[in-house]
Amino acid sequence: MSFELKTTPQTGLEIAPQHPKLNRLIDEIEQQKALLLAWQNAKDEIRAYSQKALMPAYRDLYATLYEQMQTLWNSLSCYDLSKSDTAVVEDKIQTLARLLQGSHLLTQKQVDEVEKMHAYYQQAEEYTHKTSKKKVKDTLNDAEDETIEADDELEDWNSDQYQQAREQVKLKRQQGKQAKAAMLVNQSLKTVYLKIASIIHPDREPDESKKGEKTELLQRANEAYEQEDLFFLMKLQLEVEQSKQGSNKGLSTEQVKFYQQALEAQSQALKKQIQELIDSLVWSNKAKIAVSKSKGQLNIADLYKQIDVDVSAVKQQLKAEKQRLMYMGKESGLEMLLEHGVL
Repeated sequence: MSFELKTTPQTGLEIAPQHPKLNRLIDEIEQQKALLLAWQNAKDEIRAYSQKALMPAYRDLYATLYEQMQTLWNSLSCYDLSKSDTAVVEDKIQTLARLLQGSHLLTQKQVDEVEKMHAYYQQAEEYTHKTSKKKVKDTLNDAEDETIEADDELEDWNSDQYQQAREQVKLKRQQGKQAKAAMLVNQSLKTVYLKIASIIHPDREPDESKKGEKTELLQRANEAYEQEDLFFLMKLQLEVEQSKQGSNKGLSTEQVKFYQQALEAQSQALKKQIQELIDSLVWSNKAKIAVSKSKGQLNIADLYKQIDVDVSAVKQQLKAEKQRLMYMGKESGLEMLLEHGVL
């Protein structure tokens, strides 16, 4: 198995065609590093644009939804609503409280009011659930009670707990992969760094004319190690080994396996960094879909266009919610909303 090192203006390194998998990984990592840098360079500009364009619209929307919650709560004591209409209004209040809970777009006083409303309906729901279960138990004998409780527990497990269990398993699997990748990167960092240092350490160079060159190389390796830049260290290792051993020295099977695993781990770590950064900048579902379709490729002009589309959609929703709030403020308007099922 022969090994030949080539440098290119684009990547600085290309492994011989005998190792296409490693070449693909190197190209992929180069692209990921460039993409991560592009997102990092653009993040402040994106955040500033979003804060200026989108946040005021969302703040107005949430303020309007808060007013709806308060208006509907007051209507329960002001208007003579039927039992069924009262239930619909309370469901709407509860929905609004859940939506507004913990929002950073409300004042602290408003957040406190939302928390009180949410807690009230949670307690009411728990009380109703307990009362309903007690009535069922009072009408059945002991054996039937046990059967019903078992069925209830099974039903709960099949719905909420089952979904939660699946999500937890999925999360643990992802965390396991990330931990394994991080561990491999750390192990590889130390292994590669020590290998480089053993070859290029200037104290081991008898030729005084080459000590300066090796000192510079070691400094570059030290900086890469501190920055946990495994990819740079691996490229540097290949370069120094190539220089030491000559172009006819091949990569062993174990070396190829090591490089592949280490490169894959570095690629996974970069993907995680890119995704976390994108998630911190892109909150709109439509924008996330657009970024996902582009495989994370940064086109800041397109992203701004999507932010503008989102602003327009929020403003349209705000207009509709303000109109709904206007109807809620009058008994006849509230009755009209209830009658048409558009509360």
